[in-house]
Amino acid sequence: MAQAFFGGVHPHDMKAATNEKAIEQLAPPAEVVIPMSMHFGAPCTPLVKAGDPVKVGQKIGEFRGLGAPIHASVSGKVKAVEPRPYSMGGNMMSVVIENDFQDTLSEEVVAPADPDALSVDEMVELVKNAGIVGMGGATFPTHVKISGGIGKVDHVLINGAECEPYITGDHRTMLERPEEIIGGCRYLAKMFGVDKVIIGVEDNKQNGIDAMNKVIAETNAPVVVEPLRCRYPQGGEKQLCQAITGKQVPPGGLPSNIGCAVFNINTTCAIYRAITKGMPVVSKIVTVSGSGVMEPKNIECPIGTPVSLLFDACGGLKDGTYKIIAGGPMMGMAQYTVDVPVGKGTGAMLAFCGKEEQTVEHPQCIRCGKCVAACPVHLEPLFMYQYAEKGMVDELNEAHVMDCMECGACAYVCPARMHLTQMFKTGKQLVKNKAAADKAAAEAKKAKEAKEEKEAVNK
Repeated sequence: MAQAFFGGVHPHDMKAATNEKAIEQLAPPAEVVIPMSMHFGAPCTPLVKAGDPVKVGQKIGEFRGLGAPIHASVSGKVKAVEPRPYSMGGNMMSVVIENDFQDTLSEEVVAPADPDALSVDEMVELVKNAGIVGMGGATFPTHVKISGGIGKVDHVLINGAECEPYITGDHRTMLERPEEIIGGCRYLAKMFGVDKVIIGVEDNKQNGIDAMNKVIAETNAPVVVEPLRCRYPQGGEKQLCQAITGKQVPPGGLPSNIGCAVFNINTTCAIYRAITKGMPVVSKIVTVSGSGVMEPKNIECPIGTPVSLLFDACGGLKDGTYKIIAGGPMMGMAQYTVDVPVGKGTGAMLAFCGKEEQTVEHPQCIRCGKCVAACPVHLEPLFMYQYAEKGMVDELNEAHVMDCMECGACAYVCPARMHLTQMFKTGKQLVKNKAAADKAAAEAKKAKEAKEEKEAVNK
């Protein structure tokens, strides 16, 4: 095993506040707001309307094309179907459910008689119907990744790196639910037809490694736990592939290009629950932490729970809290309100106060090159920043800005505190806008030529 990847940084892990806090169940919320977009792809179409009764696990959103269905996380009555604040910005069509606190299970949730007797196609169908996505934050539909990789993948990797500071939900899952993790690995091994599944875990989670190894030994499961030296962003798919297999994903490529498929720890648990119990994704483990949180915790809550209730369950926010982030501090997104709901990809909610704000209003690059050394995909952030700032789209393309994984390693090491990651997001949008404009212009030109040719023939 190579156990190395290019670049990377070593931020303080800041996990001590929650890594010994057992997962707590949140008191049931009176209302959940379930957005119709919690996956990579177009939003789902709501299947219910205001006044409809719903039950836990009932499908309330159907996808078209690339996506995953969405299910009710509580039982009760649909209060509204309307746009609501969304963690990715703006508003998103959402199903608002008034909880009746009965937790009535839907008739749609049916456990297979013998999960071990299921065919590969039947297991993939269960995963699809359960609405499982990449629960580490990427939210790519899991059934698409599985069905597209069958026959092509020879390395199935489980991402237990959890390299972002503060976040400890996966670590606690290893300690408290190792049977579900290893059980999910067994089904993944069967679906892909591989002789073993490899779980990559950073070595600052030794007790989690020990807990999973114990279950592996007891069940004789086809699973190997691979300890990895701590380094951010080891949890990136491409970096994990290189660290475990020694193979490099090509620029613009995916892990499947080198015969790998990568799944998050909690995605693996969701696969286990779907295949053994027929249970869709209706809850999420969220780390609530940061200097602005009174009592940091790991909380499991229904999908659609308002973030404000998570902070309330942790004793509230401290005076002077100036920033709230959904996700980790390196790749998460700042929020403008605590009224956003928990989604399938919400791994953490962080709040910060005090003297942690270290931004500079007018940063100036000093050409030290630290950002280049830190980039895990061999890009040149100092030049990409200039191109994006000046709107130089062709140069951005030549600099491979679309390969940027927005990990924030460059911004972390920058002594000038340049706003690098944010500028790369802007640069990517410039590239997308130009590509869309070029496509529209080409189509318009083609339509004009076809019209002129038709008129010429008619004459």
